[in-house]
This record gives sequence, structure tokens and C-alpha cells, in this order.
Amino acid sequence: MGIPVKLEVFEGPLDLLLHLIDKNKIDIYDIPIVEITNQYMEYIRNMQREDMNVMSEFLVMAATLLDIKCRMLLPKEVTEDGEEEDPRQELVEQLLQYKMYKYISYQLREKETDSDMVLYKKPTIPEDVEQYVEPVDLDQLLDGLTLKKLNDIFQDVMKRQTDKIDPVRSKFGKIEKEEVSLSEKFTYIHSYMRDHTHFSFRQLLEKQHSKMHIVVTFLAILEMMKLGEIRVRQEDTCGEILIERTGDANGNRESSGSN
Repeated sequence: MGIPVKLEVFEGPLDLLLHLIDKNKIDIYDIPIVEITNQYMEYIRNMQREDMNVMSEFLVMAATLLDIKCRMLLPKEVTEDGEEEDPRQELVEQLLQYKMYKYISYQLREKETDSDMVLYKKPTIPEDVEQYVEPVDLDQLLDGLTLKKLNDIFQDVMKRQTDKIDPVRSKFGKIEKEEVSLSEKFTYIHSYMRDHTHFSFRQLLEKQHSKMHIVVTFLAILEMMKLGEIRVRQEDTCGEILIERTGDANGNRESSGSN
């Protein structure tokens, strides 16, 4: 038979359950649900409260305990992993969480009590003392200072600034995307061939503004060779590359005979 418990005030049903567990020195992970339920119901029967909202919370917990008590009498349910479910698991988790919050509240209450014993007084420094500035003896400060020492200090400061520079990233330039299309280069070369029937590859590249322009111009020349719009020849090894137009300035092939 359970021990009757008669206490006047509890902060809630979980607070009452924790009291019963501590009083009976019960392992919170292995609660004897029958004994705890009997003691809990005994407290409810002796409870005198006018606030029905608070009373209803205790009754909901009583119903929960009775439900767990009934489930403990039935065959245990098995999870998908083949493990047996403990009907007390959810209640144990609630009790552990409530216990943690309760102890934290005790610590906060102690800190609040300790803070009430701390007094703070603003500093009352006389105006003359507050405005006092210790005089600087320039002769003593500059004693032994020479131009060589100043130069050494300067060189040391400059060296520190140099050491801060990343030897790799500091050489990175600004990356900008340059839009150069192959069709634009075709138009440019056709325009150039209107005034130049024969020209060297070097002359054509000298008109370009960047490496990207040179690369696209080279690709355009290769494509025009493939289409038969130009002829390319080189008289000597490593000599000048000469380009000759085979059609009109618009890239049309010249007819080989008359109509």
C-alpha cells in the first residue's frame, strides 16, 4: 500500500511526481508506475483547491498515470526495429526536462540573491585630479635618439608592412570579362581585306588590343582558310606568314571564268 502524501503546495503535476520519486528514492529511469500512481491519487483525494484550472492539470496527469498503468499490464508493443516500447518513456523524458529547468531556476534565483548584495558607487574624482595630465619631459623622451635610430625604426616599420603583403595574392590583377565574338572578327577581317589584298599575319595581329582579340583573330583566320576565302603561305621556315585574299572583300569567291 502506498504512503499517503499530504503537501499543501506544488508548482504542478510534474513537481509532485518529482517529489514522490525523490521521497521514495526511486530510479527515474525505472519508475514503479503502480506505486507512484497510488501515491499520486492519494494526494489528489486530499487536495483542497478552489482553482479548477490548476486542479485540472493534476487530473490530466492522473489520467496519464492510469493510462500508463493499464498499458504496463498489457503485452508490450514492439517498434519497427523489433525493440519493445516502454509506456513510461515519454513521462520520463518530461520529468527529466522539468527537473533540468527546475534546477536552473534555483541557480538563477541564487544569482539574483547574490546580486542584491552587490553595491555600486559611481567614482567621485575631484575635477582637478580628473583633468590632470602627467607632464612629458621631451629631453628625457628623446635622450639618446639619433638619425640612425630613427632610420632603423622606420625600416623596421616598413619591413612589417611588407611582411603583411601576400606574395601570391598581391600580384593578382583585376579580372574582367572581355566579350569578343568570332562573327565580329570575321566582319573586321573582311573590312580589313577591302583595303589590303595581300598582308602579313603580323600586320593583322598588330591591330589587336589584347590577347583575347589575338586568339579570336587566329581562329577566324583558320576558319577562313577552311572556307577558301584566303590563301596562307610561308616562304621560309619561321618566316613571315603571308595572307592573300581569294575572293571579294565580303568573302565571296572570285569566278574563275567569264559567263
